[in-house]
Amino acid sequence: MSRSLRSLALHGSLVATLLTLAACGGKQEAPATDAAPAAAASTEAAPATTGSSAAVAPATSVAPASTTASIEPAAIPAPADAPLSVAKLTLGNAVDAEHQISHASDSFASNTKAIYAAVATEGKSEGATLNAKWSYLEGKGQLVSSISQSIATDGPATTTFQVQNPDLWPEGKYRVEISLDGKTAATQDFQIKKS
Repeated sequence: MSRSLRSLALHGSLVATLLTLAACGGKQEAPATDAAPAAAASTEAAPATTGSSAAVAPATSVAPASTTASIEPAAIPAPADAPLSVAKLTLGNAVDAEHQISHASDSFASNTKAIYAAVATEGKSEGATLNAKWSYLEGKGQLVSSISQSIATDGPATTTFQVQNPDLWPEGKYRVEISLDGKTAATQDFQIKKS
């Protein structure tokens, strides 16, 4: 019975994500999901504004929801021949038109619907992969979401990752880890507190 409900929830989340992408004109492959109790979604996204699904359900299990990523140029100049590197990681619950965090924070209410990670990069690359891995550190340190974004840039850029939860987030400590081409480039811990 619980497997059937879990499958129904996963299916409903996938349909909602696909409808959202269809409304935005985006294209995406269906995310890989696992029906195990600590289910996690992981997908590689195409450049621009495609996304994947993952979020935290109440208690300590993880169920899919919605995660998106986008790239926008940043205003920080970098040497033209410097290799791509992560300059700054900022968390918040809202972004502005330039995909910058409007109010940085490392503490969020349990009823926060979306948490954003803005990753500022410097240098250039003809093709690099940024990954944001969101983890719930309480208990066994469950994976909440992992999404990769391919980027090509010849100067400063900002890549924004988003993780959503339509329900209440479990209270406790979390971490987002940003990797560049498979190597950890930045991490930031944050906390979810009672609403």
